[in-house]
Formats: sequence, structure tokens, C-alpha cells
Amino acid sequence: MKKFTSVLLVVLLAATSAFMAVGCGGNTNTAATTNDGGSAEAPINGEITVYTALEDEVASEYLESFNKQYPEIKVSIVRDSTGIITARLLAEKDNPVADVVWGTAASSLLVLEEEGMLEPYAPQGVESILPQFKSDKVVPTWVGIDAWETVFVVNTVEIEKLGLKASDIKSYKDLLRPELKGHVVMPNPASSGTGLLTVTGLLQLNDRDSEKGWDYMNSLHENIKHYTHSGSKPARMAASGECVVGVSFGFTAISQKSQGAPVEVIFPAEGSGWDLEANALMKKAEINPAAQAFLDWAITDEVMNLYAQNYPIITNGNVSTYDGFPSFDPVEQLIENDLVWIAANREDILNRWTELFDGKSEAK
Repeated sequence: MKKFTSVLLVVLLAATSAFMAVGCGGNTNTAATTNDGGSAEAPINGEITVYTALEDEVASEYLESFNKQYPEIKVSIVRDSTGIITARLLAEKDNPVADVVWGTAASSLLVLEEEGMLEPYAPQGVESILPQFKSDKVVPTWVGIDAWETVFVVNTVEIEKLGLKASDIKSYKDLLRPELKGHVVMPNPASSGTGLLTVTGLLQLNDRDSEKGWDYMNSLHENIKHYTHSGSKPARMAASGECVVGVSFGFTAISQKSQGAPVEVIFPAEGSGWDLEANALMKKAEINPAAQAFLDWAITDEVMNLYAQNYPIITNGNVSTYDGFPSFDPVEQLIENDLVWIAANREDILNRWTELFDGKSEAK
């Protein structure tokens, strides 16, 4: 089992006491004067644009809660995979469209932070978020909501046609078996957050800045059928028999199995690469109070409980269980992960990966 002692934890622990002293969350309602000279809370209204990489089905479910709580706020959702959302945000740096980024990789938000694109904001209740799962700034620039991780999705019917069993696939090394040539699908890290956390996880498991990780990926490339632009698609392809092994992430993989697909979900023996889904306020000339209300809502206990129905690791420290997830502690299974290193090296990693392997990517 892997020790959850990320370098990021060491970096972020120093911020804990500072958060307790900062009252920047504010009230999500504006004050109005009543006839008797007192004050009343006027509901916030208006329209905000929210960019997200959350899966469509869960984002819609979560938003039902927001719409009930804030019926006067119209939310326009722009949804795509992590890499595409990140690229779009960077392209709009000088004229930002999004008011809020919701459920997008923390490693991407660290890139936006470096570009000066995030407005510091401490949502109400931010003190309940564990320090390793939020920004290290006195007033946080981003706040995590849940973590997601690399898994292998193995079609039990199709793999037997190759003379193997699902139980033969336990580790990254097993993906190199010659029987799997042309039968493995994984996400492109330039367009998929799951692809990026998988690639950066492999590099960190193989001495990070050495050539070992790239040598492994070069060998794996021989077995790749193609690279997708969605982190969930390989799981769906394995479930339908379009590939034998899909490299994907836990929630979608287990959802496919629970719906009756003939798959086994394998958490790699070496440990899973991972990232956080996180939220942030975009820096704009005028900050819409409705955007702050959205960020307050997005870490309330009610919504955290909704996240926990899909992701066992949520950032307030509660580890949930659900049908199909292994019995081990999901936090202990995660690799040691340095999100700051990932953000600092993201462009170089993606450029090199694209040069070496993009020829097998599916058409956009």
C-alpha cells in the first residue's frame, strides 16, 4: 500500500492556521433595507458562466441542488474534458468568459494560478477542507472537492479470446503483455485529465525526471489501439467490447460494471496516479457575487455528500464506500503525487508525449 505523504501535503500544511484567521468567504446574499429601518437579505440573482470537466450526468445531478437553493441565478455550463477546458481558459486569458471553474483538475488550476488568472477567494466553510486539498495561499486561489484515480477496465469476455484472464492484469507491467498488442485504449493527456494523471503518475513511479517512464510508455505504445480525448471513453469501450483493456478512472469504470458490463476494475498494484477536481474564481474586472455564491455552495455538506456518492475520496476528509469499490482504503492506494511538479512541467510533458505518441490519437 502506498503512503499518502505527497510533497504537496508538506507544502500546503503551513497554510492551515492562516485560513482560520481569514474571513473572506463573505455572505452569499446582499443586504437590503426594510421599512422599519432594519435589514433583510435580498437573494442574489444574475447569470454566471461555469466551466467544468465534471461528467455530464453528475454535473446535472449536482446542479439540481444549486438551482433549488439559488433559483434567481442562471448558470450556463461549458463542459469538456480537462485538457480542452484548460486550453480554452488559457486562450481566453486576456478576455475571460468563465466566472467560475468547477470540478477541473487542480494541476490545471495551478497553471492558471501561475498565469495570474485566478481571483483569491475563501468560500464559506473552506476551513473544513483538508489542507493538502486546497491552495497554499492565505486566501485560497483554488479548493479541491474530490480526487480521482487511474484504473484498468478489463473486458472479461474479450480477454479470454486472447488466452488470458482478467486476473492476469494486475499492474502497469501487465499492460505490456504481447497478447494485448492493439487491444489497449487510454486517454490522450493533452486533452484528458485522466490521461495526464496517468502519464504523470507513470513518470513519478519511474524516477520522475529520468527516461524510465518514457521508456515504459514507448513500450506501452506498441500495445495501444488508440488514444481517446475523454478519460471515461476507454471504460465505456472496454464495457462494450471495443477494446480489451481501457485505462480510465474509478467512477466511470465501476459504473459500467454496476450496469452489468462484463468487466473487472483493476487498481494497479504500483498505485494509482491521481488528481483533484477543484474549483476556482476567475479574475475579471468585475466579480459577480453570484460566482462567489456558487463557490460557497460547491463545498457545502449537502454537495460534498453528493460528490461522495461518486468519488470515495472527498476533500473534507470523509472516505465513503459504495458498491463495486474495493475494500481497501482508497487514499492509501494513491501514489505519492506532487501536483506542483506536474503543473510546472505540464507543458514540457505534453509536448514530448504529443511528439512521440499522438499519431495514434483518435480524430477530434
